[in-house]
Amino acid sequence: MPKVRSSSGPPRKQGFNKSNHSMNPERSTEGLKGVAKVRTKGTIKRLQMYRNFKAKRDKTGKILTPAPFQGWLKSGTVARVEPNQKWFGNSRVISQNALQKFQTELGAAVKNPYQLVMKPTTLPITLLNEKAKNARVHLLDTESFESVFGRKKSRKRPNLPVKGLEELSELAEKKADEYSDEKDLNIVRDDGGVRDLPRDWVMGAGQSKRIWNELYKVIDSSDVLLQVLDARDPMGTRSPYLEKFLQTEKPHKHLIFILNKVDLVPTWVTQRWVAILSKEYPTVAFHASITHPFGKGSLINLLRQFAKLHIDKKQISVGFIGYPNVGKSSIINTLRSKKVCKVAPIAGETKVWQYITLMKRIYLIDCPGVVYPSAETDTEKVLKGVVRVELVNNPEDYIEPVLERVKPEYIKKTYKIEEWKDHVDFLEKMAHRSGKLLKKGEPDITSVAKMVLNDWQRGKLPFYCCPPGFETPLPVPGVTEDNALSVVQDFKKIRVGLTFEGEDVHSLEPIKDVEEAEDSVIDESETIEEQSSMQEEESDSDISNFYSDMESTENENEREFAISTSGAFAVEDLRKRKKGKGPEDETPPIKKLTSKQKRAVERAQKRKKIGSNFYEVTNVKNRNRNKKKVV
Repeated sequence: MPKVRSSSGPPRKQGFNKSNHSMNPERSTEGLKGVAKVRTKGTIKRLQMYRNFKAKRDKTGKILTPAPFQGWLKSGTVARVEPNQKWFGNSRVISQNALQKFQTELGAAVKNPYQLVMKPTTLPITLLNEKAKNARVHLLDTESFESVFGRKKSRKRPNLPVKGLEELSELAEKKADEYSDEKDLNIVRDDGGVRDLPRDWVMGAGQSKRIWNELYKVIDSSDVLLQVLDARDPMGTRSPYLEKFLQTEKPHKHLIFILNKVDLVPTWVTQRWVAILSKEYPTVAFHASITHPFGKGSLINLLRQFAKLHIDKKQISVGFIGYPNVGKSSIINTLRSKKVCKVAPIAGETKVWQYITLMKRIYLIDCPGVVYPSAETDTEKVLKGVVRVELVNNPEDYIEPVLERVKPEYIKKTYKIEEWKDHVDFLEKMAHRSGKLLKKGEPDITSVAKMVLNDWQRGKLPFYCCPPGFETPLPVPGVTEDNALSVVQDFKKIRVGLTFEGEDVHSLEPIKDVEEAEDSVIDESETIEEQSSMQEEESDSDISNFYSDMESTENENEREFAISTSGAFAVEDLRKRKKGKGPEDETPPIKKLTSKQKRAVERAQKRKKIGSNFYEVTNVKNRNRNKKKVV
């Protein structure tokens, strides 16, 4: 809206028309035709108030009388005071010791991934960033205002780092000694006429702008983020960029590691990687399978803990992020016990983000796989499953690193080939064995190479990255004491789909508190199936309240309160959620169900398709032909 100076004086005054106009409340009503109800005095005042809401203009559009808050005062300031939230806030003065105590306690809680700060927006988090205050150079700290900006300013030349010609020559010699041709990006180098070809567009999978937009949507919409890792190469499928971004830009978001595909590696490898990754973030081992899952109950228990932490929200959103083809959609299908997301053993099947309802207070968000642009080679991208095999040019070039990573005995056992000289000889023998031949009996190396890469990506070839320090036993049984998860998993129940031999077979370390965990973990599959069916067919709020009452019977998380000058901030500690043994930790009795809730539970349990005999329920001719005749 344009702003002009008011030259015609104050706005026009409101007044009543003295004639027989409709804006005159005292006009005579005799002889009026077509008027059902005469305007009252209050209606006329309201209509006249609307007149001043718009600016008065002439034929050319020039403003003659400005609208309210549109003109300028004679002093040149805007005729409006900007509202500020600080009007309604409290200002407090605290001592330096109290401020240091607050910074120490809150900083330790924010940096610890196993502690959650409740409602961080109400706390002065900016007090922790001491470096940001000193990042800007203040000129007035070194020189006075009068010498720089005053009327008698004396500073006319910039301050130089040197005082004379000698110091300048010494500085030039020092920089000349430190100069290196390798670090100079502007120098023109002779490549001898040989240059590398431009990188194939296929190797840029997972890096498009569209996919990154989908990722940021999921991050902004989620309260808890689950980074899914491949158990065969957990460190290779981690994204340091995303973890750093969440620590700096989204410190209030909770990050959890999900070690998926544990059925493709030995059990002791899973236990080691869980112990290593748990030192940084809570880690859960998982096997995505609708029929025989592992870690499903542990993950749901952990998500329920997060749902209870956010009591002020009606529901929480859980986002799944990670590399392509690590099993994000498969985990969602496992939690729902049915196929709700489209899955495939190839990369890039999920195109856009999508919401899935797990239960009343937990929503899941599926996200496409994202790869941060890094110095990864083409071989690493192909072997991590980022690129689709049918789009790879010259797939035979990637067979040699596959043969180096997989042990020869597993190759012989899988493809029935006893010996080979190099990867080309291996592909030729495999082509003759599988019948992949071209004209004149030439082996089709390209097709066979794609078969091997598909077997690699789909987990048919036994391979895993050894965890660091696997030669020495764990210092503490299970996960370390400082970073113990709230849900203990029994790794003996993992159904490994591949057969490992020789050095790959090790015994498991004893798992701490596994017996107590087995007693406390409930059968989550039945709970989710019943609840999802009730959400689809029953919209009554009493049914959902029944499940919320059952959830409220679980033990609440213990809270630590750090008292500071800015108030008490609650810190949730996930490590203290264990099965209580004292009288204070006993779970309260379950509330009695009403008749309506009992009927809803019975309907949910009986809602199963049962086969029936067609001739018993349908009126078909000769249905009673075998019935005995009455004599």
